[in-house]
Amino acid sequence: MTPQQIQEAAEALFQAELTGRQTGLLSLKYPHLDLEGAYAIQAALIERKRADGRRVIGWKIGLTSRAMQQALNIETPDSGVLLDDMLFADGAQIPAGRFIQPRIEAEIAFIMNAPLRGEQVTREDVLAATEYVAPSLEILDTRILRTDPDTGKARIITDTISDNAANAGIVLGQQRHAVDAVDLRWIGAIVKRDGIVEETGLGAGVLNDPVTGILWLVHRLAQYGLGIEAGEVLLSGSFIRPLEAPPGSVFEADFGAFGNVSLKF
Repeated sequence: MTPQQIQEAAEALFQAELTGRQTGLLSLKYPHLDLEGAYAIQAALIERKRADGRRVIGWKIGLTSRAMQQALNIETPDSGVLLDDMLFADGAQIPAGRFIQPRIEAEIAFIMNAPLRGEQVTREDVLAATEYVAPSLEILDTRILRTDPDTGKARIITDTISDNAANAGIVLGQQRHAVDAVDLRWIGAIVKRDGIVEETGLGAGVLNDPVTGILWLVHRLAQYGLGIEAGEVLLSGSFIRPLEAPPGSVFEADFGAFGNVSLKF
């Protein structure tokens, strides 16, 4: 990918979100697009949004479950950037037309009280730098077509990464917990859409331990001289399949003693 192609792809994604009209598959337009190129497009997209007034508030980790990795024929998670306009209050009603094809995932969120940077960071460092954990829902969206109408080709991992790992929003539950107060592998959720249970899952579905996802993110960012800052929100990865969120739908995630979180479309 040339610098011009990277900027061109980032601008196409920016305009797709702005207009609500999806752009074509980048993997078709740029057949040579690899993971490095996809992350370069993502970085250019975030810079475009920051230039438009947005502020970085954290990171998301995706594709952490074995099932999702197998579906995309990959062996590693991906990551995206959280921005201030993506944060919604618990119980919020999402304005009509805000997203193109939204979906919902349930996750454990980490809120950090200290920076983390470098390939030498350990699991114990992650725990020490975590102020608290909380239940959360992530809103996914697709600024890129899921399937090309002419060829039938489906979106692949380079499309998703370029599109900020399909990140679009986050809803944090109001409950707060010390990270070492519970075994996060056994924190689960019952997720309802319109009062019907659609998905259940456990934290162990995220790389066997959500903390492992945070550690993976720190190590990946270190390859680019980046890190996590104090005060940032980190979505550790979903332990349910993405649920479609059509207009009028209501989502409730019951994490048991860990808390609850909900939103409406």
